[in-house]
Amino acid sequence: MSTLGYDIAHLLDGAVLLFSFMLLYQRRMSGLISVFALQSVTLAVVAAWGAYTRHAPHLYASAAIVVVVKAVLIPVALHKIMTRLGIHRTVDAAMSIGSSMIAGASLVALSIMLVLPVTFASAALTRESLALALSTVLLGLLMMITRRNAVTQVIGFMSLENGLILAAVGVEGMPLVVEMSIAFSVMVAFIIFGIFFFQIRERFDSLDLPYLESFRGERR
Repeated sequence: MSTLGYDIAHLLDGAVLLFSFMLLYQRRMSGLISVFALQSVTLAVVAAWGAYTRHAPHLYASAAIVVVVKAVLIPVALHKIMTRLGIHRTVDAAMSIGSSMIAGASLVALSIMLVLPVTFASAALTRESLALALSTVLLGLLMMITRRNAVTQVIGFMSLENGLILAAVGVEGMPLVVEMSIAFSVMVAFIIFGIFFFQIRERFDSLDLPYLESFRGERR
């Protein structure tokens, strides 16, 4: 890969991670879904660029799957769920924005410390892509932990899964079946989450986790 190709690939990988920080920063539901869609579009561009530079046509299929499923279908479905359930408000978080950013930066540093020494024999781009992918996964997990609404936790799960796709795309020779299985699994999970949302809303008239915990007697 040329120097320019390496720089562009590195920039795109970093952009996916940047959108993970933007997800942590968002305080509006609609903005959260929009940022997730942009992260998915960027991930699709990463896959398409990898297909072009590495002459791997199967990555074009991966890019198409990400665009259709994660940048279009899932955001549209989430907006419809929000409309159906009447969810139009700010995101309720267990941590402040500053604390979330500090925790996120710490997780990125941890990812670099873990991945780079283990993959020292691999190509530079592969090592850095895996480090950024692990960072994206950990930030998605952080979002799931620090958000108090079921919808925002699902978005955190989807962002975590974007990190897994980024890792799969960044490793040369990764078969298409692996990436398709990841996309299929996230679609199944999203359908289950959608059914879960409607059942909770119908039973408890709320998707806020503190309310559900108080109903179970865990909070007073």
